[in-house]
Amino acid sequence: MRLFGSRVDDSRRGGDVDLLIELPAEPEQVFDLQRRLSAQLLRALDSRPVDVLVVGPRTRRDSVHDEALRDGVLL
Repeated sequence: MRLFGSRVDDSRRGGDVDLLIELPAEPEQVFDLQRRLSAQLLRALDSRPVDVLVVGPRTRRDSVHDEALRDGVLL
């Protein structure tokens, strides 16, 4: 799991939490999994907005995936 985006920079305040979760196998329902994880984290983080990206080996990568993999902090 990688934290990326504005929350990586300690000098920046606020903003949502952006997470990239890499899975060894392609999940069947990527968007459903992302939605469920976001909802669970929203509750766990006292309503702080959370964006979750889930990628597997065959996931079509966009620029946001490249940014998260390049600049994200491994948790």
